[in-house]
Amino acid sequence: MLALDRPLLFFGGKGGVGKTTLAVGRALQSASGGHRTLLVSTDPAHSTADALGTVLGSAPTAIEPSLWAVEIDPGDEADRYIAEVKERIADTVPPRLVAEVERHFDIARLSPGAEEAALFDRFTKFMDQVGTTYDRIVFDTAPLGHTLRLLTLPEQLQAWMRGLIERRRKVGVLQRMWENVRSSGHPVKAEVSDDPVLAALEERRARFIRARNAITDPERAGFVFVVLPEWLALAETERGVATLDRHDIPIAAVIANRVVSAGAEGQFAAERRAEQSEVLQAIDQRLARFVRLCVRQFDGDVRGVDALRRVGAASGTQARRGEQMRSVDWESLPIGGRVM
Repeated sequence: MLALDRPLLFFGGKGGVGKTTLAVGRALQSASGGHRTLLVSTDPAHSTADALGTVLGSAPTAIEPSLWAVEIDPGDEADRYIAEVKERIADTVPPRLVAEVERHFDIARLSPGAEEAALFDRFTKFMDQVGTTYDRIVFDTAPLGHTLRLLTLPEQLQAWMRGLIERRRKVGVLQRMWENVRSSGHPVKAEVSDDPVLAALEERRARFIRARNAITDPERAGFVFVVLPEWLALAETERGVATLDRHDIPIAAVIANRVVSAGAEGQFAAERRAEQSEVLQAIDQRLARFVRLCVRQFDGDVRGVDALRRVGAASGTQARRGEQMRSVDWESLPIGGRVM
């Protein structure tokens, strides 16, 4: 299997390195091969719509045959999620307590991590559609730190969900005891389906477990680091690699973007290329266990479907999973494009 042909791909890196250009290019290439592909952007900059020259919203929009795209706003997603929770519990809380419960949810909406949790909830729903609605999903993610926190959420959320479910079960036991007293000792049958809150919690926990299993399976998912050939970018990438390793999240490839071509003329280009060559050698040595690709810099911006498709075709040509490129001839690798 090609490294960039996995059903779930997460393109990430520092802000401005070209995640959007490469993610959109890859999605276009996947769709052109007949694979039903969904492109999901979680970057607050919303440059995916700009790159495609269209308007995107929170629901998938058809771009061309076999390709759909969606832009998720974390703030809007958190608001939507809280509204759904309020609606779900409306019939399970005594009327006199509804206002107080809703006030607590409004406070929770402002707590740290609320947007990440809501965003990951939407992620898991998309992941569940792989194999049914879509064949592949390409995620154009927010800057690296935010994305790493998002991908490592499943472990934290599973523990949190277990606590919520346990507390909800205890509440259910107390409620049934009280109902038994009120019904003169006639047993009240306990069914999970009788408690919509508990049923929702159980469903969400199961979805989180499926998501965790998916993003840690190298046959199904992979993270694609997009890095500029600069020392600071390489250092942050190495830290990101260490974080994903700790959480058993596989890395599909490392793509060096904006590489100055050997044919570029002028003193500035020559000096820039000399600096980049040192970093590229370091990438080759330090990240030798991953598929490593190089994307050269265009003279102008990459804009529009045709240009982005060229980037996708170039960056995916030699990305075979498990391929070892110990002596990468960066110049022999395909031409790609510059970031938006």
